[in-house]
Amino acid sequence: MKRTLGLQTLSFLLFLLTSLISLASAQQTTGILFKTLQLGDKNYNYAIQIPRDYTPSKDWPLIVSLNGAGECGTDGSKQIAVGLGTATLLNAKKWPFIILYPQKPTVQSAWEDHDEAVMAMLEQAKKDYKIDTKRLYLTGLSQGGHGTWYIGAKHAELWAAIAPVCGYGDPAKVASDLKSMPIWAFHGEADRAVPVAQSHGFVDAIKAAGGTPKLTTYPGVDHNSWDKAYRDENLSDWFLEHVKK
Repeated sequence: MKRTLGLQTLSFLLFLLTSLISLASAQQTTGILFKTLQLGDKNYNYAIQIPRDYTPSKDWPLIVSLNGAGECGTDGSKQIAVGLGTATLLNAKKWPFIILYPQKPTVQSAWEDHDEAVMAMLEQAKKDYKIDTKRLYLTGLSQGGHGTWYIGAKHAELWAAIAPVCGYGDPAKVASDLKSMPIWAFHGEADRAVPVAQSHGFVDAIKAAGGTPKLTTYPGVDHNSWDKAYRDENLSDWFLEHVKK
């Protein structure tokens, strides 16, 4: 679902990129770091956010965050400027996680088309940092919400919990695989890009399969339900309540 970045978001993005470029020159080991994954003949630029107080003396939970259409590209940084990235910068203490930000290269492709790259980035993060493999979480907005449903189902053995935001797709393809997954979905009731019925469909199908997903909807909210989901809810605490057995 294609969106256009607003002036405020663009200004924030320019500020963020300028700050990060200057920080990169200082060879920082925490904060938002830019990386590149080579997979076959393709290069994927992506980012990873390391907490200021990161130490390898303990295991850290990790979130994979999947971007929407407006943040697709190959720059490797635009995906930070919308959704979870802004929420963590505004309130870092609320998010004591390592956060992996893949970037979907094109609007036309689906996240499941890049599943191998996402998994390879996750494996690289496990090599580079002390990751708690029982506390891996997946979230995403719009096209990333779609990706959360599908990649969440494909690798259900990995995730301790998932949180799709204004996602869409075919519930029948994922309901059985997600029936045992802790799920908290979010959607704006006035969403004109992805109707709220999409999230209701997934939740109803997973419940019919024996699962217990929950859905929070926002009256009067259009497509941008991610700011409320990531900034106003206790999603970070909810994630940490769930540990893979």
